[in-house]
Amino acid sequence: MSTVWFIRHGESEANAGLPTVDPSITPITAKGERQAQQVAQTFTQSPDLIVTSPYQRTQQTAQPTRARFPNVPHAEWPVQEFTYLASARYQGSTIEHRLPLSDAYWQRNDPLYIDGAGAESFADLLARVEIVQTKLMQLEAEFVPIFSHGRFIRAFVWAVLTRSTEANAKRMRQFYSLITAFSVPNGSILKLCVQNSEIWFNGIHTEHLSDTALGKVIRDVDSSAVG
Repeated sequence: MSTVWFIRHGESEANAGLPTVDPSITPITAKGERQAQQVAQTFTQSPDLIVTSPYQRTQQTAQPTRARFPNVPHAEWPVQEFTYLASARYQGSTIEHRLPLSDAYWQRNDPLYIDGAGAESFADLLARVEIVQTKLMQLEAEFVPIFSHGRFIRAFVWAVLTRSTEANAKRMRQFYSLITAFSVPNGSILKLCVQNSEIWFNGIHTEHLSDTALGKVIRDVDSSAVG
């Protein structure tokens, strides 16, 4: 059996409402750094592997954990955020600027639509989820924290619960409904175990966070569009 923690990155500058340049290099804030430290202190045993996405904010969030366990290997997996808006949309824009673009994307409800360079389709997202599911089923490590992103974590949960990574218009609408109702706070931990080709969830944990503002969510439905 493998124990896996999906950890959402600490608060990013985009989450805080600041302008962005590119979603892959958006850094975390001072609050995000505190959350990263709190995550690192949550571990009561050494992990066997530390996984991050290619995006800077997960790597920064993982840094205190990697510093605490310097001999643990690190790997990058395709657990980056669902970036459905083109990279150019992020240049100097904030979450509020991107909300109409995000709304238009979801209203289009086309699982194969790609907004432009640097964006991916809904089908691409679910293909990545399937890759990660396969990686987890093949794990030999007993304890693996995965530093990831809010919408990707929800996509993973949804795919496991529905036992499908099929991408069509109906499922895209269903996923949108899920993410409007299901929030994953910055620095929170989704704990799960993998055994006999089954994945079991153990809830989203925030008790290690001293300053999580669970009630202050700025259109969390658009969290992947903003970082």
